[in-house]
Amino acid sequence: MKLVETLRTHRLLAIVRGKDAAAALRTVRTLAEEGIAAVEVSLTTADALTVIRQARTELGPDALLGAGTVRTAADAARAVDAGASYLVTPALVDGLQSYGVPVLMGALTPTEIEAALARGADAVKLFPGSLGGPGYLRALRDPFPEVPFVPVGGVDAQTARDYLDRGALAVGVGSPLVGDAADGGDLDQLRARAAEFREVAAGQTP
Repeated sequence: MKLVETLRTHRLLAIVRGKDAAAALRTVRTLAEEGIAAVEVSLTTADALTVIRQARTELGPDALLGAGTVRTAADAARAVDAGASYLVTPALVDGLQSYGVPVLMGALTPTEIEAALARGADAVKLFPGSLGGPGYLRALRDPFPEVPFVPVGGVDAQTARDYLDRGALAVGVGSPLVGDAADGGDLDQLRARAAEFREVAAGQTP
């Protein structure tokens, strides 16, 4: 499955960011085991490229394993070389189309959304989602009915439901899902949170 198709089906993107590379790798592995179909490893994670490379080896070539916090074309090149199958940016970034992988590009305002689409974004990461909340997404759906939006930032279980009800393609969830697992925290608690968010996503109609 491609990125947008997978997000449309599963409606959830997990964002892993941590200070412990080994713990981050365990977190990625656990999320995959729990049925989270799309996982992003932020490049701010300790030794992020090694985490991506090792996770790709473990999960296989078909896993939707992406790199997040991609701020430059050089970041993108390193991430794709390590095995990232899609890229996620916090803002508008030029020069990413040449890497041949889907891009979830960060934008907030209508002008930025148009600019992201002009740069070849496959979907728009509405960031920071907490700034406008689900009501802001609903307002954007009128002028941008065809744009696949993925709100990120401050998305807990309740706001995830609200975003999906208001037409989000999927939601991107970091600490409310991952917690402290990528810093060495309890994986059983991570599994419980993953189950909760899977239920939230499954309860919505695309």
